[in-house]
Amino acid sequence: MKQKLLLALLLIFSIKLFSQDSKLSVEANFPIPIGDNFLGENYGGIVDIGVKYSFLELKIFDIGASINGGFLKNSKADSNNSFDVNVYPIQPRIFAEFNIEKLSKLHPQIGLGYSFLMFKAQSNGINPDFLETNIDRTESGVNLNLGLSYDITDKLFIQAQYDFIKIGVDNDVPDIKYNTNINILKFGLGLRI
Repeated sequence: MKQKLLLALLLIFSIKLFSQDSKLSVEANFPIPIGDNFLGENYGGIVDIGVKYSFLELKIFDIGASINGGFLKNSKADSNNSFDVNVYPIQPRIFAEFNIEKLSKLHPQIGLGYSFLMFKAQSNGINPDFLETNIDRTESGVNLNLGLSYDITDKLFIQAQYDFIKIGVDNDVPDIKYNTNINILKFGLGLRI
């Protein structure tokens, strides 16, 4: 019985893998925080992984949902800094991917979502006076995503994306663009499955 179930699942997966009309894709990107803001000046991108699913396919565009998760590391190697800080962005969104008849391999896209930036600070032992050795904080805000992908094959594509995130700030943080406007460029590779 287990063998039949495994064989059936393998058959379904194989059919889906080799089908031309795939609605699901996975992607791996290199994120680059840019701009005059606290993220662009203090963090470097490590990786961004995403999944997209198109649930409505129209002639001019497809509509779907996606989610990306990333890892950014504090790029300041300041010996006076008592904490190593990492940022983990989680970005769910709804997107529209346009189908251009004359340029069938090129797919512009636009997305709108809500991003969560989870900051994880860990003491690096430089200043033992800090009582709290681990600090977790989450900031969030509206996310606008613009992107362009190019089909290398029916399954494989390259892409470039731009994310603008407008986060809210606490009362003790000045409400200025440096603290609220985040810009991230992403370059990557995707696979339709």
